[in-house]
Amino acid sequence: MNKRPVILVTGANGQLGMEFRDLESSFLNYQFIFVSRNELSIEDPEQVDRFFNSHVVDYCINCAAYTTVDKAESDIEAAFSGNATAPGYLAKAAAKQGAAFFHFSTDYVFNGNGTQPYSETLPTDPVNVYGESKRDGEERVRDNHPKAVIIRTSWVYSRFGKNFVKTMLRLMHEKPEISVVNDQLGSPTYARDLAAAVMHIVQTHTPAQIIPGTYHFANQGIISWYDFALAIKEIAGLGCRVNPVPSSSYPTPAKRPSYSGLNTNKIREIYQVEIPEWKNSLRECIQLLLKER
Repeated sequence: MNKRPVILVTGANGQLGMEFRDLESSFLNYQFIFVSRNELSIEDPEQVDRFFNSHVVDYCINCAAYTTVDKAESDIEAAFSGNATAPGYLAKAAAKQGAAFFHFSTDYVFNGNGTQPYSETLPTDPVNVYGESKRDGEERVRDNHPKAVIIRTSWVYSRFGKNFVKTMLRLMHEKPEISVVNDQLGSPTYARDLAAAVMHIVQTHTPAQIIPGTYHFANQGIISWYDFALAIKEIAGLGCRVNPVPSSSYPTPAKRPSYSGLNTNKIREIYQVEIPEWKNSLRECIQLLLKER
């Protein structure tokens, strides 16, 4: 009997990690190992080495990250440890064992001054500490795993964890009106679609067949946060008034890119990944959330 390929998912209690957990039952020909920070701290190189010495891993999917964008401005050491140093340790251990490695980065590696969707070949120029830490993480992953797949994504949401969609639904239930910025443009990403895309790659490529590189993944369509909020209101059938306001109305410790659309042609062409339109995915997520109420 052939051994089932082993997939290690780190950061398994986060939005994306939870979506992989949810998909496990659809991929019974793989053995999943889900680890949270408590079970495996990838910031500890000795822990990482011990884990790989005691487990044979075919695919390593790193969902662990420091994601608190504003806090990163004052918590610089923790941001770089979680988003740069730690992924480097994990990538090195995976490479040593010959495991395929998937790592997730962000639209925040760009400065937001563009007007067309960013391709993978454009230079990075982050405008906040979070973006700097994620860019450093990309470099460390590339240095430590020559066949790594780095996927930049944006505006991630899910029915799990804390995110814009769940926050908007809560506020729209609690308040008669809210204000949302309308001068930051980008593409929402349903974490379930991203997890499904990675599993498509896993299913169609052995570790040796993986085509390394940096890729972009986000749902199709570029909108503002205000547009996003209006769609949430419409799909959920809520009566809350949504007012458009400039970013200057909501100053934050971390500067945000004003434009962060991602060109997703590369991952669609190389890996034959299908990417749903943003509103269809949003509708699917909200329907699941409403069922849970």
